[in-house]
Amino acid sequence: MTEPLDLSGRIALVTGASRGIGYFLAKELAAAGAHVLAVARTVGGLEELDDEIKAGGGEATLVPLDLTDMAGIDRLGGAIHERWGKLDVLVANAGILGTISPIGHVEAKTFEKVMTINVTSTWRLIRSVDPLLRASDAGRAIVMSSGAAHVARAFWAPYAASKAAVEVLVRSWADETKNMPLRVNSVSPGATRTAMRAQAMPGEDPQTLPHPSEVAAKVLPLASSELTETGLVFDVRRDRFLHYRVPE
Repeated sequence: MTEPLDLSGRIALVTGASRGIGYFLAKELAAAGAHVLAVARTVGGLEELDDEIKAGGGEATLVPLDLTDMAGIDRLGGAIHERWGKLDVLVANAGILGTISPIGHVEAKTFEKVMTINVTSTWRLIRSVDPLLRASDAGRAIVMSSGAAHVARAFWAPYAASKAAVEVLVRSWADETKNMPLRVNSVSPGATRTAMRAQAMPGEDPQTLPHPSEVAAKVLPLASSELTETGLVFDVRRDRFLHYRVPE
C-alpha cells in the first residue's frame, strides 16, 4: 500500500484555486500537510476553500488576485520571499477557454485575453517564483495544460495555441533546471466536470466525466519530493507521463 504523501512544512501556491481542479488540488495539498497559498479572483470561492481546509485541520493563506495584474504577480513573489524565503510547490492552474469559433471570427480582444491569462501570466508567475522554487530542497512545479495542445482541432485555435505555448515554456524551464532539485512538469487533465468544460461542450452530460476531485488526487503525487521526472506531460487519463520530444 502506498504511503500517504507528507508535505508537512511545505509551502504550496495554487492559482485558480476558487473552483474546479485548482480548488480540489488545494484541498489535497493542505490535507497532505502543506500550507496553501490559494490564488483566485473570486473571494467567495477562496473563503469556501479556506473553511474546508481549516475543517480538515489544514492551513491556507488567501490571495485575491486577478492574473491580468502582472505587477500583482511580481508582488506575490516578493511577499512569499519575505515571509517564507522559499516556495516548495507551484500549481499554475488558472486559465480561460475564450471562444470556440472559426479562427477568422475570433475577436482580437478575445484572443489577447486568452494569451494574457494562459500564457503571459503563466510566464510572469514562473519568473516571479523561480528563485523561490530553487531555494527549496525539492521544488516542484505543476503547470496545467490540455490535450488540445497536441490536437489542431477546428475552432479551438486560440486555446490550443495558448496551451501549446505553455508546454514549451515548461519544457524549456525544465531543461534549464534539469541539474537542480527542481522538477517541472505539465499536466493534461483530460475531460473533467468543470465550468470550462461545460462552456466548451454545452450538450455534454457532465455526469459522464470525472469529478475534479478525482483529477486532483491523481495530480497530487507530482508534488512529491520523490518525483524524478521533469519536462514531461502527465496525462491524467492514462495515469502516466508522456514524452513529447522533438529529434535534435
